[in-house]
Amino acid sequence: MHSCSDTRLTSLDASSLRPGSQAPWLKSARRSLLVAVLTAAYFSLMTFGGLFPTAAQAASGQSLEDLIGAVVKIKSHINPDGSTIRNLGRDREGTGIVIDADGLVLTIGYLIVEAFSAEVITNDGHAVPATVVGYDHETGFGLLRTLAPLKVRPLPFGKYSDVKENDNVVVASGGGSDNVARATIVSKREFVGNWEYALKEAYFTFPPHASWSGAALISREGKLLGVGSLIVGDASGAKIHMPGNMFVPVDHVLPILGDLIAEGHPAGPGRPWLGLTTDEGSGRLVVNRVTPSSPAEKAGIERGNIIVGINGETPTSLTDFYKKLWSKGGAGATVALDVMQNNAVRRIEVKSINRLQHLKLNSTF
Repeated sequence: MHSCSDTRLTSLDASSLRPGSQAPWLKSARRSLLVAVLTAAYFSLMTFGGLFPTAAQAASGQSLEDLIGAVVKIKSHINPDGSTIRNLGRDREGTGIVIDADGLVLTIGYLIVEAFSAEVITNDGHAVPATVVGYDHETGFGLLRTLAPLKVRPLPFGKYSDVKENDNVVVASGGGSDNVARATIVSKREFVGNWEYALKEAYFTFPPHASWSGAALISREGKLLGVGSLIVGDASGAKIHMPGNMFVPVDHVLPILGDLIAEGHPAGPGRPWLGLTTDEGSGRLVVNRVTPSSPAEKAGIERGNIIVGINGETPTSLTDFYKKLWSKGGAGATVALDVMQNNAVRRIEVKSINRLQHLKLNSTF
């Protein structure tokens, strides 16, 4: 069975900070020191007793198993005509988090998008069928609801603003206490993905968790902070090799939760989507992949093209490219791209769509 926790979902963290003007030896020394300090901090955490000595546990007298009872396994089976099968597979496994008493489960959206069936497995092995409630491409969240309420205590939400860098946290994936590990929040910053995805705020943790897809990021007060999305090569954002995980803060789901439950997607036209996977390197934006049957492919954009302009402006980075793309109106807006094709610059107009229009969602919501 295919699991989404594989290298096809990894990232080299396109939002990493650019190096400053320090001398090379000084930058290298500071990077080495940062790695040493964080590694020492992590292993010092491993020495004190009790994996989860949270205020919530102390107040309630609950066991670790009770506290993480809301962290469940999920399995989904995807529409055979789904456009996401190529990258994510037909059968997907990961983690979800129960967030209400009626069996509403929050997860990372790529685990359930285009699914025609799904199930939730509690930590005691009890499997319950679930339906897909909603999906949001812009935040990356997905929602399931079990056909019968689960007899677990939902995890309450924490806040991004209440958490600081270097705070100690717990990462839990479905399956019980064996899948719980300590981590440190080494960075709070924006995240930019090459698949037309960006978050203004995200958590980055060290060390990486083995089963990050949909995993719960939990504060020492027993509150859900974020949902696992990716493994990244530079969790610190300091241009050093520090593998870790990126988590989407639960704060991002609160403004759209009602829409997801009622309509299956956020209200409004959504952001304009072109269907491009674009890599940033050596000061250039290079098209690495064009999604089949996407607006970009229909307009004539090709793999290997270099994007040099958007709506008459020059993008300075991938982040800037997205800002310019999304500032020109909602989905349906026509976007003028200047691209280098065959050693010549060509202007191509692309009529954008909402990402949801390109997905096979009718069988789920």
